[in-house]
Amino acid sequence: MTTSHLDPDAPLGVFDSGLGGLTVVRALRARCPAEDIVYLGDTARVPYGTRSAETVVRYALGCARVLVNRGVKAIVVACNTVSAVALDMLRVELDRPVLGVIVPGARAAVAAAEGGAVGVLGTTGTITSGAYPRAVASLSTRTEVFGQPAPLLVSLAEEGWLEGEVPRLVSQRYLEPLVRAGARCVVLGCTHFPLLQQVIEAEAALLAGKPIPIVDSASATADDVSAFLAERGQHTSRTSRGKLELFVTDLPKSFSTVAERFLGEPLGDVHQIDL
Repeated sequence: MTTSHLDPDAPLGVFDSGLGGLTVVRALRARCPAEDIVYLGDTARVPYGTRSAETVVRYALGCARVLVNRGVKAIVVACNTVSAVALDMLRVELDRPVLGVIVPGARAAVAAAEGGAVGVLGTTGTITSGAYPRAVASLSTRTEVFGQPAPLLVSLAEEGWLEGEVPRLVSQRYLEPLVRAGARCVVLGCTHFPLLQQVIEAEAALLAGKPIPIVDSASATADDVSAFLAERGQHTSRTSRGKLELFVTDLPKSFSTVAERFLGEPLGDVHQIDL
């Protein structure tokens, strides 16, 4: 995809099925603080993780076109489910560079596992898609990948239930088969999961009897986006803190509380749109 016709000072577009992708925005704002970002959360149709691939592709195209119409210079798909099943279609249909979260997470995992097996916690859709094993295999043919659907972790993150006995036991239940299979690192294959990283890290270490690296695909994606912009001369020329515009397809009452938890900073104006 050529970027020569795009304005480096145009914003980055980021979308997700809901609010979990704000963990990617948080990482991007830390890594590329001067970039303007337009974020779209499809809160009216969340979750995507339990839907068919055809439906996910249709929803993803709708979200991406909203961002293209707002003049973004590149699109970051901050959703593992969409990254797993719709990236190729988005790249065919859109006149913009499209980056996902799975390849950066897989690359970081291969490095962290140091030749050992990789465990992945994700939604049912992401795990059944086989996207992480494919991404890892493209980087290292000798690295085994074990996936574990972890839907309850999504609910815990959205409810803000980030510490205590319940998240500890849920994390333990999902991590047990990965550690038993010999995983040398665990990828947080859902953008909700970084909120639970501390409890996941602690339980993985207890189960394994030693610390296990936990790979946050949001941070890995922010690093990839920064490198992508640098290679193409597409970093903004501005030096001041970038603006963040937030759009959602539904505005639930709990939105502000949940969104600030994921974003890690106070919210500005939030605009509701129809797709």
